Amino acid sequence: MQRSVQPSKTRAWFGPRSSGQWFALPAVLLLGVFLLYPFLDVLRFSTWDWSGLSAPKPIGLDNYRQILQDPDFWKSLSTTLIFALMSLPPFILLSVLLALALEEQPYERQIKALLFLPGLVTLGGAAVAWYTLFSPEYGALAAIVAVPRWDQNVFWALVLVVLFTLWRNIGYGVLVVSARLKAIPKALQEAAAVDGANPAQVFRYITLPLLRPAITFLIVIGTVLSIQSYTAVFLLTRGGPFGGTEVLGYYLYKTGFEIGRLGYAAALTVVILITTLLFALAQARLLREQR
Repeated sequence: MQRSVQPSKTRAWFGPRSSGQWFALPAVLLLGVFLLYPFLDVLRFSTWDWSGLSAPKPIGLDNYRQILQDPDFWKSLSTTLIFALMSLPPFILLSVLLALALEEQPYERQIKALLFLPGLVTLGGAAVAWYTLFSPEYGALAAIVAVPRWDQNVFWALVLVVLFTLWRNIGYGVLVVSARLKAIPKALQEAAAVDGANPAQVFRYITLPLLRPAITFLIVIGTVLSIQSYTAVFLLTRGGPFGGTEVLGYYLYKTGFEIGRLGYAAALTVVILITTLLFALAQARLLREQR
């Protein structure tokens, strides 16, 4: 009577079925070196009272306690949420509307390329061009129309940053929605039209539900970018006027590199990361439950 031999776990690990794991190993190692190790270092720095020049002084969780009592942190968090509410809805709406309007049009590819082009322009050069164009004092646009004094008004300063952000990223949103549109079977829409559905009903009951994964992706990505926004504020407004555009990312930069509280800035980094993850996970779960 022959006895069946069960393959050992060690042999299974090194067998041909596990070859994909070895191909993924270099990527996993790079991920650990460039993401995990720096994050662990940031966690270590966040427990220090450290300016970057003096010797670090371990203080435990005091930095995190100070964040909870820091009015400037809560102000920058509220500014970030306002910025997200001002930029995210028009980003999603314009991405969907433009993708629908360009679908199967003669110059679809050319217009999409023009929409995507601002995202390829160097961020610094784009910000300088916008500042030169929209400057209320000497801007090229000010010679034609009255430009609001965004350098003295918080609302108009936020509007400027929002418009700049939309201009930079709308092409990406259109491409994401357009790719999902092209994956929708035309037979579904044609069958609905044959059954008597008008174009609005086809969009509401067929196209929009099938676009939900792309919209969910853009909402999550847009929220993450809004919470981590920094560069546009730094280049255009420097947090002004009167600190009205000081989002979390800029407050982190100012705390670490202008004030010189690197340990406190490291704790802010951890808090911003956790906040971003919580927002992204909550949105993804909420939108998944609505399917």
